[in-house]
Amino acid sequence: MSEDPETARQIAELARDTRPLLVLDVDEVLLEFMVPFMRFLDAQGLVFLAKSFRLTGNIVDRKTQTPLDQTAVSGLLDGFFLAQREWQTAAQGAADAVANLAGGAEVVMLTAMPHRHRDVRRLHLDALGFPYPLLTTEAAKGPALRQLRGESARPVAFVDDIPYNLVSVRDSVSDAYLFNLMSYREMRLLMPPMPDGIVVADDWAEAAPKIAAALGL
Repeated sequence: MSEDPETARQIAELARDTRPLLVLDVDEVLLEFMVPFMRFLDAQGLVFLAKSFRLTGNIVDRKTQTPLDQTAVSGLLDGFFLAQREWQTAAQGAADAVANLAGGAEVVMLTAMPHRHRDVRRLHLDALGFPYPLLTTEAAKGPALRQLRGESARPVAFVDDIPYNLVSVRDSVSDAYLFNLMSYREMRLLMPPMPDGIVVADDWAEAAPKIAAALGL
């Protein structure tokens, strides 16, 4: 898996830390994504049909029922992230749970989105009570986790809603503790079976103690 050079630059700017490492995805883990995104679509005469675990092919014009292609979906996501402060709210219980974990761990947020949206996301996360370092990546997350952990053997936990990202981390950091958390639980019905070694949690109330135990907090 190739590294994103901009992500590597952002990681290099972080202060060195030897505490257990907790890396958190943002959308669906710290922030609501699907529910606000569906409201965003509705405002533009579009509907998310939830037929499969993906966006492309499931977003249709309300009047014609014509699905939008990948280019159109990418454009919608771009517009949504530009306006995220108008739409996205914190996932239930996330801010308090992460604040408690941050007492004994280095917490870093890692979001898969174009780097140009980093400043807007930074401001929004700060406003919602997530003051931890933010990294953006346009590549797989595994190499970023490997660089974040560094040469030490400190324990590392990673939380994400997308199985692909969790597998990417498992392939790069074989002893990472992996957690699947998804604020919009209805999407779980459309997910493929979760790969082995990934702990599924329904919400932060369930996830936090499991993460704390994994990191020895």
